[in-house]
Amino acid sequence: MGRIIFYIFYPLNWIITLLPLRILYICSDLIFIFLCYFPSYRKKIVLSNLKNSFPEKSEDEIRKIARKFYSHLADLFVEILKLTHMSKRQLLRRMTFTNPELLEKLFNDGRDLAVILSHYNNWEWLSILPLYTRHKNVSIYKPLHNKYFDRYLNKIRSKYKMGLAPMGEIVREIINNRREGIRGLYAFIADQTPARTLIRYRTDFLNQDTPVFLGPEKIAVKYNMAVIFFKIRKIKRGYYNLTAELLFENTTGVPEYLITDTHVKKLEELIREKPEHWIWSHRRWKY
Repeated sequence: MGRIIFYIFYPLNWIITLLPLRILYICSDLIFIFLCYFPSYRKKIVLSNLKNSFPEKSEDEIRKIARKFYSHLADLFVEILKLTHMSKRQLLRRMTFTNPELLEKLFNDGRDLAVILSHYNNWEWLSILPLYTRHKNVSIYKPLHNKYFDRYLNKIRSKYKMGLAPMGEIVREIINNRREGIRGLYAFIADQTPARTLIRYRTDFLNQDTPVFLGPEKIAVKYNMAVIFFKIRKIKRGYYNLTAELLFENTTGVPEYLITDTHVKKLEELIREKPEHWIWSHRRWKY
């Protein structure tokens, strides 16, 4: 069944995404209606997550954030699919980078980087990142159950030489790169929920007791990587800006959990700026 669905999706997507984004955003406006109103997508989860995260906000404020979130989610859907046909020039114009010189300095210093990012704004357009840095870029991902869609997403993610490594193979990737003298930038999407059996640490995040992955911290400390936090801000529809913030230049001897607590707080600050740009439909607090 997964193969049949993919073979229906792929040619339709290939044709439709030939259209310019300004036309695809009309499709996004229609998708928004289905996501937000009828039949709606995970609305109970979205409203519950928002209420628990912002207890100080009124019911009306929560619903306004939810509507803006669904609008952003619809845009994100067409923007990711548009990667099928987006050129290097288009992406560089739509995903600008404020301070690539920070990464250049760390490259010249011989440092590997553990980059922390999240499902905030358009993280998929960071496939353009290898054009901004001399590091070997490796994005850590969780493979999809549907191997056809997994292969398709990996193809568009690696279009501009973004390397990809499944979560279980990242240590091997780091060891191989170090053996060959290759400086790596390893991108971790760190706002996902660990499986119940993998929960080793919890912290306060958006007014809630939250389990978090310790993988980025453990790898950064083990290999003494510099830790960078990526802030992606939406400038206007279809245009984003990336800013890199250095959290730790050296991680040897850093107290346990400090790296994790620091990047979690950075994400919380970012979400509070524009809460509608985070993915609220995930069951982030299911445990």
